[in-house]
Amino acid sequence: MSDTNPSDLPEIFFPADTPEEPPRRVAASTAAAARPPGIGTGPVAEWARRILGELSKVFVGQETLVRGVLGALLADGHVLIESVPGLGKTLLVRALGRVLGCQFNRIQFTPDLMPSDVTGSPIYDERIHDFRFRPGPVFTQLLLADEINRAPAKTHSALLEIMQETRVTIDGVSHLIERPFLVMATQNPIESEGTYNLPEAQLDRFLFKLVADYPSLDEETNILRLHTRERGPDVALAEQLDTMSGPEEILAMQRHCAAVLVDDHVLGYIAALVRKTRQWPAFSLGASPRAGVSVLRGARAMAALEGRDFAVPDDVQEIALPALRHRVILTPEAEVEGRTADELLTELIRSVEVPLR
Repeated sequence: MSDTNPSDLPEIFFPADTPEEPPRRVAASTAAAARPPGIGTGPVAEWARRILGELSKVFVGQETLVRGVLGALLADGHVLIESVPGLGKTLLVRALGRVLGCQFNRIQFTPDLMPSDVTGSPIYDERIHDFRFRPGPVFTQLLLADEINRAPAKTHSALLEIMQETRVTIDGVSHLIERPFLVMATQNPIESEGTYNLPEAQLDRFLFKLVADYPSLDEETNILRLHTRERGPDVALAEQLDTMSGPEEILAMQRHCAAVLVDDHVLGYIAALVRKTRQWPAFSLGASPRAGVSVLRGARAMAALEGRDFAVPDDVQEIALPALRHRVILTPEAEVEGRTADELLTELIRSVEVPLR
């Protein structure tokens, strides 16, 4: 990565704490450090605080993952999670389902999984002497699509179509899926045998791609501590977690996020980031306009989590990697050099001028 002199970076403004004070200014590279991501005040922030407080009873650490999943839910999108097995993805979705008051299903994708195993299919009912539709596991509100890249293309493409349209069409009849609808799809980054890579057009359907890493020493110790009690996480999930929300409240929070104001300068900043991915020499394929829409939706969700009704460049910077890392393709030369999409995107983000506000 190139060396950058902090004094040469553009400055961005934070609103004054009181009307009498002038706006505070910090360098763009230190903006995130000056205002670390968190949960502020406001209807969405208060809602998120309740959810996170209840989740912490059974789910330890992975703050970035949890925040990204909540952001995708608030932005009415879906997430692709890349992680090794055993990091608690199933526990997270099950806990979210209980705390949010939503239905939860899990599909284990395998090479012999058929589209009808996901969507459901007509079955003959002898009582009525006719066929009736039997809904598949996709008819839920929180769905964990585990190891999605182990199924053939026709199967996971059926799921991705449902993600886009939130409906299943069988024999010319459309069956709506109840909202809110969040899909958490996972793929293992270390195994290649028996897997089918998701095409770029299908990856583009995911709002975010999140990367879950191993917990810290303290977090792993706390995980072990949960398993030393007489009641493990599964029992705590069933008996200790309270329902803190419901589908109607989640939809209301989504409407709050959709109403977050975005200034033209921030819109221009998003467009500049997305367009530069198409010109960056280390990328053979840049991000599509849908990527810009994803950054916009994510920035609105992050702003609402911070308790603001307007988005700022910091929100864009926070969500840029999750929204773009799966929408760019590296050149063969960059891959040979061992470069990563995150590394290159970080350089790209630093090269784009941050608008003053």
